[in-house]
Amino acid sequence: MNYENYDPIFPDQPVVDQYLPIWASLSAFRSKPAFIWSEDGTTNVSNGSTLTYAQLNDSVQSISIQLLHSLQRGDTVIILCTPGLELVEIIFGCQRAGLLSVPIFPPDPSFSKQNHHHLLRALSQTKPKAAIAHHDYITKVQQYLSLPSKDKKLAQMLQNLKWVPTEDVKHKNADSSLDSMSYDGCKPDETYLIQYTSGATGIPKPVLVSAGSAAHNVRTARKAYDLHPNSVIVSWLPQYHDCGLMFLLLTIVSGATCVLTSPAAFVNRPRLWIELITQFKATCTPVPSFTLPLVVKRGGVETGSSPINLWSLRNLIIINEPIYKASVEEFLHVFKPFGLNPSSISPSYGLAENCTFVSTAWRNDDNSGNSCFPVFPSHNKLLPIARLASEEEEEDMDIIVVNEHTHEPVDDGIEGEIWVSSPSNASGYLGHAFLTQDIFKGRLSNKVSRCFVRTGDKGIVKGEERFLFVTGRCAEVIKLPNGQDIHPHYIETAAYNSCPQFIRGGCLAAFDVSRMIVLVAEMQRSEKDNKILRNICERIRENVFENEKVDVGMVVLVKSGSVPKTTSGKIQRWAAKQYFLGGKMNALMELKFDNNGGFLRSSNGRGSNGEGEEGRAVIAEEKEEVVYSLSSAPWLARL
Repeated sequence: MNYENYDPIFPDQPVVDQYLPIWASLSAFRSKPAFIWSEDGTTNVSNGSTLTYAQLNDSVQSISIQLLHSLQRGDTVIILCTPGLELVEIIFGCQRAGLLSVPIFPPDPSFSKQNHHHLLRALSQTKPKAAIAHHDYITKVQQYLSLPSKDKKLAQMLQNLKWVPTEDVKHKNADSSLDSMSYDGCKPDETYLIQYTSGATGIPKPVLVSAGSAAHNVRTARKAYDLHPNSVIVSWLPQYHDCGLMFLLLTIVSGATCVLTSPAAFVNRPRLWIELITQFKATCTPVPSFTLPLVVKRGGVETGSSPINLWSLRNLIIINEPIYKASVEEFLHVFKPFGLNPSSISPSYGLAENCTFVSTAWRNDDNSGNSCFPVFPSHNKLLPIARLASEEEEEDMDIIVVNEHTHEPVDDGIEGEIWVSSPSNASGYLGHAFLTQDIFKGRLSNKVSRCFVRTGDKGIVKGEERFLFVTGRCAEVIKLPNGQDIHPHYIETAAYNSCPQFIRGGCLAAFDVSRMIVLVAEMQRSEKDNKILRNICERIRENVFENEKVDVGMVVLVKSGSVPKTTSGKIQRWAAKQYFLGGKMNALMELKFDNNGGFLRSSNGRGSNGEGEEGRAVIAEEKEEVVYSLSSAPWLARL
């Protein structure tokens, strides 16, 4: 059964916030939990950790009124709140107040660990009038501003902000009554959110999202995943952007219940995720693809004290392409005895430039549960992320694959760039007029067509049902000496499989430097035995050649936490390459090979002190200016 527009007397609303007062006015929803927060990495939930629909609506109304006492409708505000229910309330409160919000992860207010680059970027690009944060955070910022050794540029931007404590807007009494006919929050065509791209292929860019596009996007996702008021969602994703933020909105348009916890809580104890699914009988959960092998390895399936039961799960939504079939099959093998239905596997695709959601290969009528993948084929070890409609069918999300150079559609079976056109398309990049024209105004050559968003992702359509596979990113394709192309994730996967007991999964980066392929791999521990390190380098090269027929020119083994990632766990290969070129890798060993597999040179522990000058000759012919401007969150270093 599909529950789209399940209540005939309750039409869909133009913006997400307008669903709240409707749910809150219905007796069946007034006391129903909208959001539940799991405290301290456990499944214990106190009364103060639940927001019912009525409580959330009243809180959002009160917050919006308080915000407009010191701000004006249309002002830009940066939200610096840690994950939790308070962040949820502030995000919806800003929308109802008609403010343009910029939620980002709050860096350590001492700003001593060079972790404020993304904050500095957001402040300089969005030029917010105010910042919303906890009182204690604001106090520490003021202490930083009084230091003589502060960063002058950052300090000036922080001093120019009006600081709004969350306590002031949350706990002051206000008339919470709302006349739905006089709603003055963000209108459908107004920009209500600036969402930064992940930074996987370059410096994160600010995406302008209208309230109407966001509402359309989550309604499309609701239909695709068949979500409804009986759905229960579990999410540990970052709540301030991308999929984590989308699922806050998706919860509200579905009238569902969402159980939240923080990324740090999950990383500290991965078993928490499956415990929350078990306790709350979750029907839906979105996770990055690296979650599955991480939970298999560190989930403590047999060691935990609480039982595991995943029978309730209908949608195990897997994001962050590429999605390898082998890792999904391994996860199913481990958790099928605990009730996991294979038909719940929902490989999906999204990007910030389309609000978030684009597609899923899951279908509601696939729930046979009799095999690992009832209808999913694979292509070069990958699972599909969509089934494209035939020309006779009308779909709200128009997805095509084109030649990235000629802008002409390619035939099925030929790899090209994925383009997306839908009402969910964002408006563009803030302050980047040329990029906006290039990325958001894609048009097919020699044909009158609507505008498409150029995703920058490579894809291929296969089979009668026209399954779409995301194979990699256009900007990261490596050109081999024989003229063929390869996506770096294949090299990284083969390298990891050579020594999984030594190398950290999901913490490798492959890129080319002056026609030489370099593979950087994080070690699980700081091994000091040069013989072991050299042997690992050799095995990496051998296994990559055996599986992918690719010669790796140099292997660099680095300390844990050295390979840069985005806030959603994607490898930043561009940044890893810049770290390498700038001598900023915490290297344990570098080993350069000749064309026959012999050693040209090796060095140990080049680090960031300029050590290993001999190794710099390896890349002397490719000199680049190194720009360090990353937006990773501290919890990623522990993955």
